[in-house]
Amino acid sequence: MKLTIIGLIALLAIPFATTSYAESTNTTADTTSSARHATISDALEQRVIEWRRDLHQHPELSNREFRTSGIVAEHLRALGLEVTTDIAHTGVVGILRGAHPGPTVALRADMDALPVKEMTDVPFASTATGQYRGREVPVMHACGHDLHVAMLMGAAEYLAGIQAELSGDIMFIFQPAEEGAPDGEEGGAELMLKEGLFDIAKPDAVFGIHVWSAGTTGHIGYRQGPLMASSDRFEIRVLGEQTHGSRPWGGIDPIVVASQIINNVQTIVSRQVNITKAPAVVSFGIVEGGVRNNIIPDEVYLEGTIRNFDMDIRSEIFEKLTTTAEMTAAASGAKAEVTIDEGYPVTVNSPDLVTRMMPTTERIIGRENLYEADLVTGAEDFSFYALEVPSMFVFLGITPPDQDPSAAPSNHSPYFYADEDSLRVGTELLINWALDYPAAR
Repeated sequence: MKLTIIGLIALLAIPFATTSYAESTNTTADTTSSARHATISDALEQRVIEWRRDLHQHPELSNREFRTSGIVAEHLRALGLEVTTDIAHTGVVGILRGAHPGPTVALRADMDALPVKEMTDVPFASTATGQYRGREVPVMHACGHDLHVAMLMGAAEYLAGIQAELSGDIMFIFQPAEEGAPDGEEGGAELMLKEGLFDIAKPDAVFGIHVWSAGTTGHIGYRQGPLMASSDRFEIRVLGEQTHGSRPWGGIDPIVVASQIINNVQTIVSRQVNITKAPAVVSFGIVEGGVRNNIIPDEVYLEGTIRNFDMDIRSEIFEKLTTTAEMTAAASGAKAEVTIDEGYPVTVNSPDLVTRMMPTTERIIGRENLYEADLVTGAEDFSFYALEVPSMFVFLGITPPDQDPSAAPSNHSPYFYADEDSLRVGTELLINWALDYPAAR
């Protein structure tokens, strides 16, 4: 009830689509979508900024984006869109029907925040808290999803204002839980698809933007093919036989076996897979075992992550990890139980779609502000959409031009900062992708 009341107050306080089309758009733009550079008005840009600041001040954790999704749904309804709510818990989908026949284009924004205490000095800094793994924690939009939501709300407002000109339909996907669902829950893009997202409308292409502190404001990083890594979690339980530390021959030492497994697993990438095909990394992040200095325990627990850029190599690593752990343990009379939790797949941009939309992207930001991004070993659940339909995902720089992006606080940092000049760029990019796609495909 408290969340509902707060959400209602927020909806009343934030200005939605109350302005005219002439006020929301640049009426001097060429009306030929394949040649135009659709630009938003200063008034709409200011609303996007206000939405962003409000969302930043009221962040919500994964699958708990109640206020955010309420604001989004109310905005889309006010624009006259067909709105579906409560998909994958808090997801919102809006459909804008074009006046003329054509393809369906999907634009996606993620909504969730992180369990991070904000350390910036912006006047709209978050002081919010939420429940995470059974305890109250500070919450911050430390990955810029507030910008993503605000930009897509702005794009929806602009495009709804020119509905009579549109060829085909536009699907606005506001997705929860990109950062990962709470323990014991499903969420994110995978659950949206599982609950029938593409039954609402099956897009011919999906576009997404992620703000990027490692880039200068307004610069766009793109890449054909693999862009972001898959992310998978594994755990290994090494089962030995407890004995006194003074007589290790009386048992089976799982600590020694675990250390051998850690070393041997590193040879999977360095010696057993074709790294010229795609990079990969296997890292251990947790090693737990033992209760006393002179007792050899009966069990050691290992946990780690697998990242790579090729689905075949991904499967190969899964198989080799299991075999390596089991055989290493068996050589010492121990046992290894391996569990692999498949996470996000590789985020793969359609080369054809990227090529076709490059003229639009260059026109909006300028060729000099476009660069080919390096592979990123972080992961994104936008990848699930890319498994279903041709997709394009890019990085939008948000570090002011007078600062060094390489020294900027990274995404997920408590000092994460976004230059709000990037909001116009991202909003206009989403708009123009949607307008140009029918002619570009």
